[in-house]
Amino acid sequence: MRYLLIATIFFSLGSQAQWKSFTLTPKGDTLNRIDLTGLKQGPWVVQMPELRGERGYEEEGYFYNDKKEGTWKRFSLEGDMIAVENFSYGMKSGKCIYFTNSGEALREESWRAIDPKSPFDTVLIRDLTDPSKILRKEIIKVEPNSYKHGTWTFYNTLTGGIERTEEWVMSRPRVDAQPDDDMAPIDVAEGKSTTAKKDEKKEMKKPQAILDYEKKNAGKKKIKVRDGSTGG
Repeated sequence: MRYLLIATIFFSLGSQAQWKSFTLTPKGDTLNRIDLTGLKQGPWVVQMPELRGERGYEEEGYFYNDKKEGTWKRFSLEGDMIAVENFSYGMKSGKCIYFTNSGEALREESWRAIDPKSPFDTVLIRDLTDPSKILRKEIIKVEPNSYKHGTWTFYNTLTGGIERTEEWVMSRPRVDAQPDDDMAPIDVAEGKSTTAKKDEKKEMKKPQAILDYEKKNAGKKKIKVRDGSTGG
C-alpha cells in the first residue's frame, strides 16, 4: 500500500457520521481517520518534514485506538523504503529492519512488547543440570514496555555481510548465548543462559593415568609415593 504524493480531500463530521475527520484518496479510500472520541483508527499516512538537519520521512501503517499496530513502512521523501517496523500496543514488537537510502540493509532488530493490560510474563524454570527438563513455570510482573529480545544483526553496507550480532533477553545482554541455542535455560535476573553456570561447576577431568593409579591403590591405608626429595 503506497499513498505517497496523493492529493487528499478533507471531510468533516457531517460527511461521514462515524468519523470526526478523515482524508479521501482519488480511489475513494479513507485515510487518517479520527473517530468521535478523538482516537486514530485504521490506515494512516504520517508525514514528517525535515527538522534541524534531520531528514524528513513518510510512514504508513495502521492505528488501533490511537496506537500503532502491525507492520509500518517508512520511506524517505524521495520514495525509498528505509524501515519496516512491527508494533503491538503502540510499541515495537517483533522484527524491525532498517535500510540506507540506497536500499542496503543496516540492521535487523528484535523487540518484545508487554501488554499494558496484562503486565505479566511466564518464565520457564529449567533444571540446571538438565536444561531440557522444565521444573516449573513462574509468573512474574514486568513493566509494560518494549524490550530488546532476541537477535540483533548489524550489516556491512558495502559488502552486505554480517558485521556482528547481539543477543538480548528482556533488554539485558545475553553475553554467552549461541544464536541457534533456543534450548538454553535463561536466568531472568541476569539475562544469562544457565548453561554457563553448569559449565562453571564442572570439575576438571582427571587424566587417565591418575584414574588408573587411584584404582590400583584403592583401599590401601598408606601409599608410598616417590616425590623426588632426597635425604632424611
